[in-house]
Amino acid sequence: MLNPADADFLTALPQALLRPVRPSDVEEPRGRWQGQGRAVACPQSAEDVAALIRAARAARVGLVPLGGGTGLVGGQILTDGPAPLILSLERMTALRAVYPQENALVADAGAVLADVQAAAETVDRLFPLTLASQGSARIGGLLATNAGGVNVLRYGNARDLVLGIEAVLADGSILRGLKRLRKDNAGYDLRHLLIGSEGTLGVITAASLKLFPRPAAEGAAFLVVESPEAALALLALAQDRLPGMISAFELIHRQGLEFLAETMPQVRQPFATRPEWMVLVDLGLPLGIDPEAALSGLYEAAGNLVQDGVIAASAAQRAEFWALREAIPAANRKIGAVSSHDISLPLSEIPVFLQQAGPLLARIGQFRVNCFGHLGDGNLHYNVFPMPGRTRADHENQREAVKTCVHDLVHGLGGSVSAEHGVGRLKVGDLERYGDPVKLATMRAIKQALDPDGILNPGAVLRG
Repeated sequence: MLNPADADFLTALPQALLRPVRPSDVEEPRGRWQGQGRAVACPQSAEDVAALIRAARAARVGLVPLGGGTGLVGGQILTDGPAPLILSLERMTALRAVYPQENALVADAGAVLADVQAAAETVDRLFPLTLASQGSARIGGLLATNAGGVNVLRYGNARDLVLGIEAVLADGSILRGLKRLRKDNAGYDLRHLLIGSEGTLGVITAASLKLFPRPAAEGAAFLVVESPEAALALLALAQDRLPGMISAFELIHRQGLEFLAETMPQVRQPFATRPEWMVLVDLGLPLGIDPEAALSGLYEAAGNLVQDGVIAASAAQRAEFWALREAIPAANRKIGAVSSHDISLPLSEIPVFLQQAGPLLARIGQFRVNCFGHLGDGNLHYNVFPMPGRTRADHENQREAVKTCVHDLVHGLGGSVSAEHGVGRLKVGDLERYGDPVKLATMRAIKQALDPDGILNPGAVLRG
């Protein structure tokens, strides 16, 4: 059993590292859960983190790591049980070094993603991890959850962008793994064990990150398609015509545009009549290829796969296209979802899922569905909302049934119920329901070996 972070425990810690708990430290962005904590520790170095973890282990006090607080599965808050010590990396924001010729950058785990992107840009390089919360999300949390974002199609998930990590383990030892090597087969790759472990196996304190050459030109287009099947055919055509140049390929449903019109009418929409389905294609091109010409060529080659389209004529218009895409989650929050689903599927199963999910949900009740997401890598955000005039509170008794309906179908089609947001505390039961038993047993063995006292992010990913 763990103990609470009581006054005696807190008094024994370095007081200069502590601050009071703020509401943002214990609130989940979607407003479903309220966390707890007696104090927030704000270390300034890996050594500080190590000392705090050693103290927590000695006192058997749970420790919940906190990055930017943008996680959507409750991994950063503990709602019940003994009050933990919250460990925030907000003071560890240093960009330690940039190596443009190596295409590498070393950053503290508390560095904000937008600052890392800007640092790369100052040396004419690109750090491609891109998502809506990049102005507040921190590198440590992004790696701990193996964040995805819009550029996975071209550059991969967060784990694909890491050369090495520094982390503190549950016994307070520091893993010094910040090598900037592209090849290193010297034993187990502990970097990838800790990335995606959501702070349950260790606390990431710094990372060596991969940088890339900046594209010589960028372009974007909204293209209207008849169906998800047509969108997949267009994706295949685009990859054939422009190999290695497609940065993102986003699927957007009419419902998302209607939510924007309802809640954020200032967001300019590209078509006078909202299409049932459209895709946002984004290109990063080498020197000598004009983006408008490339997208116009794709439009012409697509034939009847595309009914209409708007090609960005400038960088400002491309930014406007992306502003619309990134506004969709904000509009969703204003409407209030009955149940939100971060799922992934084999590409060929996406149309099957979309054909079957609606009728299955209709057996439960009447809902609106906003389906959008990263079609290029098979990751959809399939979110279920109340009908006009009702609120999510009216469907609270149906929320679990809705989630189970969607997740059962995803699992049956060979997909994942956690594509890019992680497991956190929200999906612990889902992991147990759908996870491979051998995988789960191996995960529990690893957790027991690295954190036998269960102090690191208790209750996240695996039940205590």
